[in-house]
Amino acid sequence: MALPLEGIRVVEICQVYAGPYAAMMLADQGADVIKLESPEGDSARVAVTAPYPGMTMPFL
Repeated sequence: MALPLEGIRVVEICQVYAGPYAAMMLADQGADVIKLESPEGDSARVAVTAPYPGMTMPFL
C-alpha cells in the first residue's frame, strides 16, 4: 500500500522538539526527509544527560 506522502521531499532545518518531531511524522507518512543542521549538531543532542554522546532522548 502506498503512503500518502511518497514522492515528497522535505528539507528539515528546525531544532529542538517540534520541528524534528513534525519531520518524523512526515517521514512516517512516506516523505523523504533530509535533515540539515549546524556542524555542532542539533541542540537537542545535548539538552539532557545522555547514556551515549549525542543521543539524548529528545534527539532520538
